[in-house]
Amino acid sequence: MANRIDIQLTSRLADDLWSWRAAGAREPKGTVSTTLVPAGAKEGDVLRAEIERSLDGIEVTSLTSALATKTRPEKAQTIELLGSGRQQAGVSWSLAPKSKKGPGRDGDRPGRGDRKDGPRGARPERSQAGRGGGERGGARNVRSGGPGRDGRGRPQAPTQSTDYRNALLASLDSAQLAIAEQLLRGGIPAVRQAIQEQNAQAKAEGRPAAAEDAIMTIAEGLLPQTTLATWKDRAHTAQVAGKETRLRDLRAVVTASRSVSLDDEGRAMAKALNEALEQRVNGLSEEWVGRITAALDEGKVVDALRIASRSPEHSTRIPADLAPKLATAAGEAMTAETDPREWMALLDAVVECPVRRNVKPVGIPAEADVEIAARNAAGLVPALATLLGLRIPPPPPRRVIHRA
Repeated sequence: MANRIDIQLTSRLADDLWSWRAAGAREPKGTVSTTLVPAGAKEGDVLRAEIERSLDGIEVTSLTSALATKTRPEKAQTIELLGSGRQQAGVSWSLAPKSKKGPGRDGDRPGRGDRKDGPRGARPERSQAGRGGGERGGARNVRSGGPGRDGRGRPQAPTQSTDYRNALLASLDSAQLAIAEQLLRGGIPAVRQAIQEQNAQAKAEGRPAAAEDAIMTIAEGLLPQTTLATWKDRAHTAQVAGKETRLRDLRAVVTASRSVSLDDEGRAMAKALNEALEQRVNGLSEEWVGRITAALDEGKVVDALRIASRSPEHSTRIPADLAPKLATAAGEAMTAETDPREWMALLDAVVECPVRRNVKPVGIPAEADVEIAARNAAGLVPALATLLGLRIPPPPPRRVIHRA
């Protein structure tokens, strides 16, 4: 979601990188490329920033002088639509300024250290060294490098590329530019909302309403181009990050390629990403099977069962030659002479394992709590019902496991 905030340049990190923070904040928030910083800017200058918020954090897309921004006319640029087919004089459409519904998440809200009358009181300021170089910004905003790491040593997601979107906007004329910007921000719904706001303002000022049909025709024609440019930026980001790209993010990009009208370059990018996804999934599956096999070879049946219950992918299955070995090893370890606590640990691991219905325990320890647990698990492990002399109950309903 696009927004505008005032930011302050804090320091020059490199020839191509500045760090910034929200105006009035205590700590740096992120970094921005030098190419976006106006000429002559220096440390401490306050600039007006166009930003986009996503799950990965805040990305600065453009910077202008705060003074220059304040001296602009309040009315946005008017775009005259030519050749709309309507016999209307002076029909025009311009982007209505976004209403300010409240303080932004990062720009206008005071920092935690500034709130003295909140329910939890003021909190002590944390040093920059303790924060690992900033919050969700930091080294990951360097376009030329790979993703950095946060203060806990975890890899950070790379900055989302905007190269293809910028190239698209640069190729459009003025009548298409404002509409394309709305499409990039929120698709067709964003265009309709902008038209409604523009027409409401025109009605209040006594001006004719915009030609909605003509605007929507332009928007529908530009939609495939904006969708493709957005996907290419995501794909390019994943390619640059390589193995640092999270598996779920890589899969999401590959899946999204099937709903986009790709050109030759896009098809090549999609093919490369799909091959990278398959290679990573296969590698994780091989590693998973290897861990199960190693645990069985070492006689660690409980560990083998627990590893088998946590497949790297929801579609990954235990190989046909390994599943019987795992079930047999579990059944042979569950005897009447097994220590009750160890037997219960085996039962818990078996219940969570995909091979549970093929596990045939040799016996059950003569302990009341063990027998109760065995009765409760008989629906998942049918062989337990046979040992207890019970009628084999029907299998329980399929469990849906939601992975984070």
